[in-house]
Amino acid sequence: MKKHTMSFAFIYLALLGMIGCSKDSDDGVVLYPEIQSIDVTISVTNPAEVTVQAKATAVNFYNIYFGEAANETPVRSTDGKATHTYSKSGNYTIKVQAHTTDQAFTTESRDVSVTLSGDLVIPTKGYETPATYAGMDLVWQDEFSGTALNTADWTFETGTGQDGWGNNELQYYRSENTSLTEGKLIITAKKETFQGSQYTSSRIVTAGKQEFRYGRVDIRAVLPKGQGLWPALWMLGANYQTDTWPKCGEIDIMEMVGGAGRENTVHGTVHWDAAGEYASYTKHTTLASGTYADEFHVYSMVWTPQTITWYVDDKQFNVIDTTPEGLSEFQKEFFFIFNVAVGGRWPGSPDGTTLFPQRMIVDYVRVFQQKP
Repeated sequence: MKKHTMSFAFIYLALLGMIGCSKDSDDGVVLYPEIQSIDVTISVTNPAEVTVQAKATAVNFYNIYFGEAANETPVRSTDGKATHTYSKSGNYTIKVQAHTTDQAFTTESRDVSVTLSGDLVIPTKGYETPATYAGMDLVWQDEFSGTALNTADWTFETGTGQDGWGNNELQYYRSENTSLTEGKLIITAKKETFQGSQYTSSRIVTAGKQEFRYGRVDIRAVLPKGQGLWPALWMLGANYQTDTWPKCGEIDIMEMVGGAGRENTVHGTVHWDAAGEYASYTKHTTLASGTYADEFHVYSMVWTPQTITWYVDDKQFNVIDTTPEGLSEFQKEFFFIFNVAVGGRWPGSPDGTTLFPQRMIVDYVRVFQQKP
């Protein structure tokens, strides 16, 4: 009996010792890491190179999966940092596991879009707006579902314009830089010599074909990025040939100027003539994280006889009262202009960090007006 008692005691102590070796806290509970942040950075000089920096509490090591192979061996890191060079363009899911032990870990994921050597990658994620609104009619839309731009609605404006389209822009606009792919409009800015210009791009307008006064406009798009890029989705007064700018009025639904620290911000602006003097009003909105090149966003304007209001993803960021007599330009018809400029007085010129080609991808443009 005594012998059995000693044996049971030995086994109990041995088990207690084994359990004690796996404890990670004083009360015997395994502590699971809490992931505090995951930063994903694409190299400016090599768009195939992606770096992950993760931070977590109660962590002993990290396993980082970059999502390029089905049976991927993770990168093991003690400081949460790892770098991977992708072999092809695509949309990837990066998985970060923060480990206390091999079995005790916490997992979070981040998506990244990688574009190599000028390849076109259309993001699969982003904000969308409805195809209908209560009390409104859809009076015009372009879903870009054909094989070529619909010239019944759009006209190409080509060349270098006067004084670089009035802004000292560097590109030559060509129709060849516009294409339709997978139901998307693609405007491509390239670094190439053409007719004395070092860059080419496209500019399309609906002047004389689709012109509107008042309503809601929704434009779903992905923006280009890089120092010197200047994408714009905007409108100009239809009377611009007789009442020259700024008397004709201008409504910038969205403008973005590329460059580090600026690609997370878009601007909504109006320009007009105030008793013979140029006038403008503008505000901007900034993303909490990422850039407007990462995924689709919807740039909207609601235009009434009283106000013009700007939205990104249905969040208002600007409004102007257009009832004063000096703002009569905004009681007339306007047409659309979509373009990607290269260089100019606002963004400045491209530099060694700017990668070409760059693209603005437009999913749709829709115009709604109040029912009669």
